Amino acid sequence: MTGTARPVRRWVPPLSGMELVTVLDRLRGWSPFDGGLLLDDVAAVLDDVPPSEEDTAQLAERLSGHLTRLVTIAVASEAEQDPTAAQLVLRARTLHADPLPCGRQEAIAHLRRLGWTANELHDRLTAIRCLKEPA
Repeated sequence: MTGTARPVRRWVPPLSGMELVTVLDRLRGWSPFDGGLLLDDVAAVLDDVPPSEEDTAQLAERLSGHLTRLVTIAVASEAEQDPTAAQLVLRARTLHADPLPCGRQEAIAHLRRLGWTANELHDRLTAIRCLKEPA
C-alpha cells in the first residue's frame, strides 16, 4: 500500500509545565490509606486507659487526617447516597473543624469522638464496599 501523507496535528500536552509540577508535588506527598493504622489509632483513644497528655495532640492530628481521607473516599465513591454514610460524613466534617480543647478531660472526650466517628465511618464504607477490610 502506497501511502499518501496526511497532515497530523502537533501534540499539545494536557497540562502546562507548572501544572505538571503541581501534580508531581501532590503525588510525592501522597501516601495510601492505611486502615490498619486507623484502627491502631482508634484503639489507642478508645482504650480504657486514656492516652498520655504528650500523645493527645499527635493522636488528634492523626485521627483528623484519617477522617479527612475517609470523607474524601466517601465523596469520591458517592457513598453519601447512603443515609448512614452521609450522616457520618457530616459528623466527621464537623469534628474535623473543631479544634482540640485545652482541658485534659475535654481533649480526651474530643479524641474519643474523633475515634468513634472514624471507626464508624470506616466500618460503614467497608460495609457498602467503598473500602476493603484491613488485613
